[in-house]
Amino acid sequence: MTVEERLAALEDIEQIKALKHRYWRACDRKDPQGFRDAFIAHGAVIDYGPLGVFDDVEPMAQIFTQIAFHRVDGKHVVFDMHHGMHPDITVTGPGTAIGRWTLRFRQVNTVEQTESVSIGEYNDEYVIEDGEWKTSRCVFTQYWSITRPLDPAATITEGAFADGEA
Repeated sequence: MTVEERLAALEDIEQIKALKHRYWRACDRKDPQGFRDAFIAHGAVIDYGPLGVFDDVEPMAQIFTQIAFHRVDGKHVVFDMHHGMHPDITVTGPGTAIGRWTLRFRQVNTVEQTESVSIGEYNDEYVIEDGEWKTSRCVFTQYWSITRPLDPAATITEGAFADGEA
């Protein structure tokens, strides 16, 4: 590999990292369009295990929207926190790459009065579409999780989300 090819591969890897970070940020901000934008326009394979397997981003984006925007008494029900780490990305050819990521995930559900913590791994495939890296295949495998009741003394304070409402 020439220096230029190595530099191009490093730039591609950084762009893919930024893509995945935007995806997790969209998940935490309740931003369905940001979620959609992380994937190719048509035909993305998304396998979230118990949440479902999809052959396009739109059905999963609809589920995401229903969960993200579900409210009771005007307040959001579900709060997510995605912490992605340990990226292992390989550029496999012109405009193609694969990546593995570890996810630490936390979710608070105010209706069920629970907090869940889990860890797992993403195995992704990426392609360049319209000049930008996008996810074409996303498979998440959960390694373990724990769900516990929220402490009755816990206070949940909403901030600002992509839907513009706290």
